Amino acid sequence: MADTSSRVLTLLSLLQVPRAWPGPMLAERLDVTTRTVRRDVDRLRELGYRIHADKGPEGGYRLEAGTELPPLRFDDEQAIAIAIALRNSSATGVEIDEAAQRALATIRQVLPSRLRHRVDGVHFTSGAAAVSVTPETLETVGTAVRQQMTLRFGYRDPDGPPRRVQPHGLVSRNTRWYLVGWDLDREDWRTYRLDRMTLRTPTGPVFEPRPIPTGNPATFLAARSKGSESVDEWPCIGVVEIDLPAHEVAQWVHDGQVEALTAHTTRLTMGSWSWTGLLASIARFDSEFRIVGPEGLTRAAHQLEQRLHQGRS
Repeated sequence: MADTSSRVLTLLSLLQVPRAWPGPMLAERLDVTTRTVRRDVDRLRELGYRIHADKGPEGGYRLEAGTELPPLRFDDEQAIAIAIALRNSSATGVEIDEAAQRALATIRQVLPSRLRHRVDGVHFTSGAAAVSVTPETLETVGTAVRQQMTLRFGYRDPDGPPRRVQPHGLVSRNTRWYLVGWDLDREDWRTYRLDRMTLRTPTGPVFEPRPIPTGNPATFLAARSKGSESVDEWPCIGVVEIDLPAHEVAQWVHDGQVEALTAHTTRLTMGSWSWTGLLASIARFDSEFRIVGPEGLTRAAHQLEQRLHQGRS
């Protein structure tokens, strides 16, 4: 049986999962009696945690949100994860660097020596986002998405005519934050970068959500970045056989399929905005290749060959 403080910390970790935990199940997970579980729950309540107990066969213990912030308890791995996340805050695209550094200093100060050494031993360079949004903008847009409230905002030009958008989802992509929403004036789905938005108040009326064409905001944004309206797929997809080992090809292919044919030959399936753009992506491997298909890629290769020949003459 674990010591009391360790056991209570484990209990708190379990209760943080949003569900009701029957007493016998907690007792089994902690390897104690149900009576000990009740005592440990009382200890957490004394520390300020609001733990509700439902009776009956479907009941159990649930951790509720409190009106005050009780003392926080983290296990070793949670503390390390929080410290690393705070150090990497500049890559989130949100203007929280100063707050993150103050939070990291606060957490480090109360860490036991063994954990401080582990945290201090983690060194990496965090690439700052090219642009960032304020926490207030992110919070306001996120709240509008959750509460299904129409947003009004200037876009690119702070003094320009306001957009009226029904927000359906927030997406973080390549250190930038995007809103996916239905534009009421254009009667179409659009994506907006949060760093280009100037929010106007008040927000508009509540709206009834529409089905997103691709099913969810993330796939919709990915589809739009590939020039598609409804599917997360490149408009031009081709297949080639390239004279390189699969492991050398795979490390440069982030959005395609790599299949080893022999130890030195690879079948590569890739996509791009255009057939010529796809040829450029394939040519960067600087190796012999053969086009498998489709005809559009073969035709583009012949046209490119003629252009290059004309350029030499």
